[in-house]
Amino acid sequence: MTRTLLVAGHGMVGHRLVDQLRALDTDRTWRIVIAAEEHYPAYDRVGLSSYLDGKSKSDLTLAGADLLNDPRVDLLLGCPVVSVDRAARTARTAHDDRIPYNALVLATGSRPFVPPVPGRDLSGCFVYRTFDDLDALRAAARPGRPGVVVGGGLLGLEAANALRLLGMRPHVVETGPHLMPAQLDAGAARVLLRHVTRLGLRVHCGTATASIDAGADGKVRAVTLSDGTVLEADVVLFAAGIRPRDELAGTMDLERGERGGIAVDDLCHTGDERVWAIGECAAVNGRCHGLVAPGYRMADSVARQLTGQTPEPFDGTDASTTLKLLGVEIATFGTTGPDDGPAVEAVFAEGSDRYAKILLSRHSGDLLGGILAGDTGSLTTVRSLIGRRPPADLEQLLLP
Repeated sequence: MTRTLLVAGHGMVGHRLVDQLRALDTDRTWRIVIAAEEHYPAYDRVGLSSYLDGKSKSDLTLAGADLLNDPRVDLLLGCPVVSVDRAARTARTAHDDRIPYNALVLATGSRPFVPPVPGRDLSGCFVYRTFDDLDALRAAARPGRPGVVVGGGLLGLEAANALRLLGMRPHVVETGPHLMPAQLDAGAARVLLRHVTRLGLRVHCGTATASIDAGADGKVRAVTLSDGTVLEADVVLFAAGIRPRDELAGTMDLERGERGGIAVDDLCHTGDERVWAIGECAAVNGRCHGLVAPGYRMADSVARQLTGQTPEPFDGTDASTTLKLLGVEIATFGTTGPDDGPAVEAVFAEGSDRYAKILLSRHSGDLLGGILAGDTGSLTTVRSLIGRRPPADLEQLLLP
């Protein structure tokens, strides 16, 4: 008998779930209905800045013809789920359609966080999240003119690159002591800073946005920082983080995480055995994850559960990730906290363009994790050493 899976959201993680389920469901027991908020099928949001560098929407689209033409899949674009009746197992969409389901996966993602600074609603202020956001930014951009990005994390640097590709002169404002403070230490951040400065980015760390100031025409004219610096700006791009889209938890009487997000266990189950949450909207054991790699692991686990296979519980302790930011390779791997006692740090650096830091267990000497920045060794090789004593030629592996 065919069952219906309803997927609320069609971002990168929701798409991954659908792809994995289609591959694993060899008996074709599932019909899949995708209720997407955007008017486009899932696309590569991580590579969004390339949309301003010559790539088209279709170049970034993840959904191929095999999915779009699959009779098992109904893709409803511009038709998000707005409420769910868990007792009746039906969902209502923004078009007032009622969709019955046997299983429901919430993959609603996140929304950009806009700090409550005066002037944030002025003409010339944008967020960096969707094709529509970038289309609006492209229309407002003036080559050679300055723009300010609020946020110096991963999203902020991508946003600054977007301004650069549009010919603007980007400033980046970060409240933390250095770029990407959530992922990098000061040493790795220095490598990143050196590179982005060469590309023309002007970075202001350890300060906040105090106000966005209007000109005589009512549009953005400048940004005033908390240290008194005034930056001329034609546009302001908010990329100061994200907040989970967990509104459906309220309509469904589902528990939220302490810091937001739909509360789920390590199998991504909510309090309802027929409902899962994955990706940025999910608070797994209380913690939300803002990168796509953890979301993919959640999607893979749920796909296995839906097809009766043994799932791999999601372990959020491994924050391993590999990024290429404005041409700089950045990698974190393993954990930053040992299981058996305090850690010992070892730092290897060559000039200011390469950096590697590893953490060793003080008790056993085993490799726990680390950070790489610049042209360093293979992450795959180094990560395979986790849980073991590193070899004598570790420095050569890190900085070949």
